[in-house]
Amino acid sequence: MALKQIRQAACPLNCWDSCGFHVTVENDRVTKVEGDPSHPITKGKICGRGRMLETRTNSTQRLLHPLKKINGQFEQISWEQALNEIADKLKTIKETYGSTAVLHSHDYANNGLLKNLDQRFFNCYGGVTELYGSLCWGAGIEAQKWDFGDAYSHAPNDLYNSKNIIIWGRNVARTNMHFYEKLLEAKKRGAKLFVIDPIFNATAKIADEYISIKPGMDGLLAAGIIKELLHLGLEDRVFIEQFTVGFADVVELLTSISLQEIAEMTEVPCEVITHLAQMYADKPTSTFMGLGLQRYKNGGNTIRLINALVACSGNIGIAGGGANYANLQVGQSFVFDELILPQRRQKQRQFSIMKQAEEVLTAKNPEIQMIVVTCGNPVTQVPDTQVVEKAFSSVGTLVVIDQFMTDTALLADYVLPTTTAFEEEDIYYSSMYHHYVNYGPKLVSAPGEAKPDLWIWTELAQRLGFGDDFDFTRKQFLQMAFQALEKKGVSLETLMEKHTLELPVEAIPWEDRKFTTTSGKYEFTARFGQEPLTLEVPEESKWANPQLAEKYPYSLLTIHPMRSNHSQNYHLLGGNVKLKVETAQNIADQLGLEKGDYVRVWNGRGEVKGYLSILPSSHPNTINIDEGIWKQFGGSVNNLTSSSVSDNGLGSTLYDCLVNIEKIN
Repeated sequence: MALKQIRQAACPLNCWDSCGFHVTVENDRVTKVEGDPSHPITKGKICGRGRMLETRTNSTQRLLHPLKKINGQFEQISWEQALNEIADKLKTIKETYGSTAVLHSHDYANNGLLKNLDQRFFNCYGGVTELYGSLCWGAGIEAQKWDFGDAYSHAPNDLYNSKNIIIWGRNVARTNMHFYEKLLEAKKRGAKLFVIDPIFNATAKIADEYISIKPGMDGLLAAGIIKELLHLGLEDRVFIEQFTVGFADVVELLTSISLQEIAEMTEVPCEVITHLAQMYADKPTSTFMGLGLQRYKNGGNTIRLINALVACSGNIGIAGGGANYANLQVGQSFVFDELILPQRRQKQRQFSIMKQAEEVLTAKNPEIQMIVVTCGNPVTQVPDTQVVEKAFSSVGTLVVIDQFMTDTALLADYVLPTTTAFEEEDIYYSSMYHHYVNYGPKLVSAPGEAKPDLWIWTELAQRLGFGDDFDFTRKQFLQMAFQALEKKGVSLETLMEKHTLELPVEAIPWEDRKFTTTSGKYEFTARFGQEPLTLEVPEESKWANPQLAEKYPYSLLTIHPMRSNHSQNYHLLGGNVKLKVETAQNIADQLGLEKGDYVRVWNGRGEVKGYLSILPSSHPNTINIDEGIWKQFGGSVNNLTSSSVSDNGLGSTLYDCLVNIEKIN
């Protein structure tokens, strides 16, 4: 008779919601993934991407054995051979070229705390070439650090204190379902909901008002709203004068442009901008920013202008307010230095995550001899795909640790099969939305010879002479990270017993008006070395580059897919995956395109082909193609995107992208 258990677990996906799970296990096999009703935030509801983890764990496409490419073909080898050969190469590279001839290409496919132990390995090895910045949210994080000193958000239930709620460039119905439910409840309690977005999405459908905006012009709109606040005398003078520095520079900046010009460039009418100014003054007003609006050359400045709007309207540090973008205080609860041992690094070199391909191709002293890929699929996810493929094919040795044969793994010399979240123990949290930490126990055995990443690092460390640094159990590693929490009365033992714990963070950031900037105040401008606020527009726009815009007249967005966490699930969705090109109605009308047409989308970097769908209410001249689609299904959309970096150097410009489109037969 089958032994059937329902076990508490946690979602590993790098997502806003960080859900609690109930996982059904029968005969050492996961048979169902559902929500945990006892989780204080997610309350038993999970999305399709979470449910797909059962399919992912049980897929017949799983990598089961170490593979080595011999004469262009993958052949199964033993772990002993794979580890010995990789360790020998690492040893030789360090002796011959120095340890920074190895590039560690890492992203966040899995949000587990112990996934950071790859950094421990490379630091103990001597320090390698690491990546800095973020494809996802780096420009906005840096922007909030400049203005506030850090990037903190209000606790989820503080939403119920808001009179007005602005969702700015964030489709929470698709990416943050438990926040979506709170929006519905807040509306029932009388809050007014405004959505600002180029696409009339599922969140916009529940809004009291939807404001359609030209992609990349969000910062300019925020500047226009500030201008109207000042014109109407609605700014919060007390907050500005007592708790901020540099506001005079903002006032001076705004004299350089008229409201009519802002309306023309943002394609938002003047009367709407005036209405938004009145609404910001009608406190408390909370602002929730998405990640897409900072994926432009002017991305950091965009977030800073929205921060400035929230600040000068007096919505900082009050219940029901906030410039809510990220909540880094959640991750700051853990002691990462104990896990990753940065002091063991003897050498270090950094490449931008956006430009890692170009940096590999041009690296000198030393040139890159080996790339090790963990928790990522850069050939699909990093911008300017053709350059990425060239770079990752150019090095002497490419090692990929993964569960499936991704587009990146296909280029590798060694592919090492690793476990899914249900086959290893870890702790999960989100630095984007709520402040609860979840425990995920090991539930089932891994198939074939798949091994946890930590086992791989431990084996390699032993071969390279620093095995003692990995001579700890998973629980001991977790205890290292929990040291600061233990002092506050939050214990690992309690988390393992209860599966979910609230972390001791500020529910209303900056309530004491003490900011962690150099001045101790909110900083509007570049008093202490940062760049000043500007009225910059996207690099690829008719305002910044009219010749390019004539050739490629349409703005391309590459938003998060509905059914896959980035590129993780496309191969699991059945054989009917097709690249969908969604266009504004005016593009279809101009070009005589109809739903289902096979179309080509292109620019100077590359092209993709897919099937047309029409977004009837999206902003004119806007196209969307969901990111993450594998080559075999018509992707990657990053054939079109630019590897440029944001104004503050830490974010991508994935949405700063002009294209053209045509029907093909």
